Amino acid sequence: MIVALLNHKGGVGKTTLALHLAGEWARQGRRVTLIDADPQGSALDWSEQRMREGLPRLFGVVGLARDKLHREAPAIARGVDHVVIDGPRVAAVMRSALLAADLVLLPVQPSAFDGWASADMLTLIDEARRYRRLRLLARFLVNRCCAHTAIVRETVKALADHDPPMLRQRIGQRVAFADAAKTGRLVREIGAAYSAVREVRGFAAEVGRIVR
Repeated sequence: MIVALLNHKGGVGKTTLALHLAGEWARQGRRVTLIDADPQGSALDWSEQRMREGLPRLFGVVGLARDKLHREAPAIARGVDHVVIDGPRVAAVMRSALLAADLVLLPVQPSAFDGWASADMLTLIDEARRYRRLRLLARFLVNRCCAHTAIVRETVKALADHDPPMLRQRIGQRVAFADAAKTGRLVREIGAAYSAVREVRGFAAEVGRIVR
């Protein structure tokens, strides 16, 4: 299965979520490859930092920031259990990722601006569905949220009856994610990140049920 994390808006946490989804599935013994389709190459940087730290390889990371992704990703998927695409903001590559994916995850932060940016993304999903004539699953994921705030409640309420639907699991705004990334680690590899680890496991489990 190919899962792509996409959003026109930067800074919504696509790379962090992609790395942790791949890492959690790898922890469960699944063969996973992460495709870094963002020209910025943040997932590749994370992988290189992990090597410099002398940490074991958890999953493969390859860079494919080009508009032929829909032709290359299925070939990669044949050799593994799951492919996770860390999506770009480049329109041509994003369209290619949509043609390759079985499931699209749309990370949004609790903000009206993120909601407006997602409207363009939904248009692209509709276009991909018409072009492919195949079922393309999509889900919103509320990320970087501070619990019990009005903006979180408003965002969740706005997405509650939306199409595509929202994942039940939310990911909090936690320093642990940034601390882990600095050394090429995941939150489960650093101490005192229990809440973050619990959220990542819930996130991976919920996505796993969708793509099963």
